Amino acid sequence: MIGLGTIANTAAVLIGGAIGLFLKKGIKKSLQDSLLQAMGIAVLFIGIGGTLSQMLVFKDGHLETTGTMLMIFSLLIGTLIGEIINIEAKLERLGEFARKVFHANEQSKFVDAFVTVTLVICIGAMAIIGALQDGLSGDYSLLLTKAVLDGVICMVFASTMGIGVLLAALPLFIYQGLITLCASFIAPYLTQALINDICYIGNILITVIGINLTFDNIIHIRVGNMLLALLVPVVYHIFM
Repeated sequence: MIGLGTIANTAAVLIGGAIGLFLKKGIKKSLQDSLLQAMGIAVLFIGIGGTLSQMLVFKDGHLETTGTMLMIFSLLIGTLIGEIINIEAKLERLGEFARKVFHANEQSKFVDAFVTVTLVICIGAMAIIGALQDGLSGDYSLLLTKAVLDGVICMVFASTMGIGVLLAALPLFIYQGLITLCASFIAPYLTQALINDICYIGNILITVIGINLTFDNIIHIRVGNMLLALLVPVVYHIFM
């Protein structure tokens, strides 16, 4: 059945998040804060590792960087448009509405949890390639593997950041579902180079989220207003 992979992945996010919320009740506040910083460091290195894997290449026996201009223009254009339309404020309003629907605590990191987990589980080749395989051949094995990983990730984040993690299931379902449904049409355009560049910019945003989580009381970078940077590589590959 085509689409079963995304359905299973979405269910894993909800189940993992629900387990994390159950575990959260038995964790005292000081431990939650320490675990959140630990997750911030983990996310930081996930983002750095993913970024450097795309940015550093060996050429003529020595290490060089690539994609620097794409990084600069993606962040510049994406952030400029994001600040003009103020995506972060819109996400906060959405988070406030959802927080009331879920009856979450006033002090919960609802929006941070939503944005953080959405990027972590949606950015990566597994999401794109897995959804394409599901749509083209009905092979959802890669998405089932991803479902297990995402379930564990959501369990850990929900245990520290709260119920906002569950909301990340919605963009995951829409994102992977659309790729699966439109696989035959978009497959010729989703080259490996484009997938790599989307993951490259996405991992930079994940790094920024890691900084926010790790240094929560010191700095807050408006990563929500940078999200459109993910579309710049798509535009670049269409017109170049």
